[in-house]
Formats: sequence, C-alpha cells, structure tokens
Amino acid sequence: MAKSFKLLIKRSNMKPQFNPSSLRRTVVEMAFAGNAVHLGCAFSIIELLSRLYGRHMRYDESNPDDPSRDYLVLSKGHGVMAQYACLYELGWIGRNDIDAYFHDGSRLKGLSDAHVPGCEVTSGTLGHGLSVGVGLALAAARGKTGQKCYAIVGDGEINEGSIWEAMLFAAHAKLDNLMVIVDANGFQAMGTTDEVMQLGSISAKFSAFDFDVLKVDGHDMDAISAAIEKLESIKSGRPKALVAQTVKGKGVSYMENVNAWHYSRLNQDLYAKALRELEGAPQ
Repeated sequence: MAKSFKLLIKRSNMKPQFNPSSLRRTVVEMAFAGNAVHLGCAFSIIELLSRLYGRHMRYDESNPDDPSRDYLVLSKGHGVMAQYACLYELGWIGRNDIDAYFHDGSRLKGLSDAHVPGCEVTSGTLGHGLSVGVGLALAAARGKTGQKCYAIVGDGEINEGSIWEAMLFAAHAKLDNLMVIVDANGFQAMGTTDEVMQLGSISAKFSAFDFDVLKVDGHDMDAISAAIEKLESIKSGRPKALVAQTVKGKGVSYMENVNAWHYSRLNQDLYAKALRELEGAPQ
C-alpha cells in the first residue's frame, strides 16, 4: 500500500511544459548540424511527445533511470530527433549533443539507441520496439509497480508481422498498462501507406485484437490529453491503442505531406527558411 501511495503522489507532480515550436527548432538545428534525414517523421510526433512528457508520464527529472518511471518506447526509431529534443529540454542531454548530432563520435545516432539516457530501446529495425514495450509492460504488471508503457509506432511500421504478434500477446496477457500510439501520417519511406500496403481501418484492426481504441488529431494537444485520459479510465483489462492522425513534416510548410522529406537534407537556405517559419509559430 505504501508503494502504491508513493507512486500516486509522484504521478501528480507538476511536469515541465514542452513547446512544440521550440522542439521543432531543436530538431531542425540537429538535422542541419548533422546533415541528417528523417525530419518529416520526427515532426509528426512532436505534439504527442509534448503531451506524454509534459502531462502523462511519470518520471524523475533528475534521474532518467528512475526505477519507478513510466516507459516511452519509440518503436519508430527513425523519428528519434523529436525525442532527443524532449530529452534536451529535460537536461538529460546537453547542447553539445545537439550541436554534434550525427557527427563522428557523437552518442546521438539517427535511430533510437538505448545507450542514450531516456531512450528505452534500440529501435532501428522497425517492428521490434513494440515487442520490447510489451515485455516492459508485462514485467510492470507482474511486479504490480503501477508503471505504464507508451509505445509509439508508425503506420508504415505496422506492416511488420512482429507488430501483430506483440499485439496478440498484449491482449492475451491483459496488459492494460500498455498504450500503443500509432503515428498515422499516411506515409512511409517509399510512398504512401495505401500505395505500399493498404492498411484499411487501423482502429478496427486494433479493436479486433482486443484493444480499447480511440482516434485523435495528433497535433491537437488538448485532444491528445483527453483521449489518453479517457483510454486510461477504461478499466476493461485490455491494452489501449490511440490512432493519431498526423501530418508528416508538420510545422514547416514546405515539408508538410511531402514524402521526400523522409530522406531529404537541409541546405543553408532551407534551414534558414525553416527557422523563420518556426520563429513565427504560436508559442
């Protein structure tokens, strides 16, 4: 009882607030510094991460390895610049990490790496991160720790069979402390999701796998919070899924819904243009 009371108190603590425009500026600075790709798929999850870190997850700001923390599993590991931007705001990585992104000797790679404080999984191979998240949720459920696991997957990533195996097991084990968040931006590396592998209704598929499911505008932060709270209030014993409708490249006009920005790099002019747009964005 004492442990449960302690965890409840920690959940209620005020958290830092994350500004999406500031996070996007950090992503642009990293990408330009490292001559790196994957801006579009980082931008589409900025608001989701803002609300997870800013309102819903339990963690110790002074200790990313706090054993009682909630888990954020970025299964779509190529969007990791968005998570790095959040970790920078928390002080878990420094300005030198941002400026040296993707350089020789940098600890920040282009894919999620569990050696970086705050990154729970190494998830360069798509489809594998969710399985790790299911394992973390299972351990927390069996240990009765009260910990939750939020796993972010891409809509293109769910072509992978390992995603569906993980979902089957999550439902079988009744992991109601697991929430799978789908970044449904309609694109993957080689084209639209409809062109590469038609997905039909993602919500219906999760429901058929015995998940409690909601859809949300993935850039409306109040709606995101309301949907997370509603899912977590459902005491069905089933895992949760949030299908977030997002825009690839959100926040910079020349990147929005332009799939070339999965692999395109910034030159000096495009870098300056992106910063100008983000400086003028609402705070």
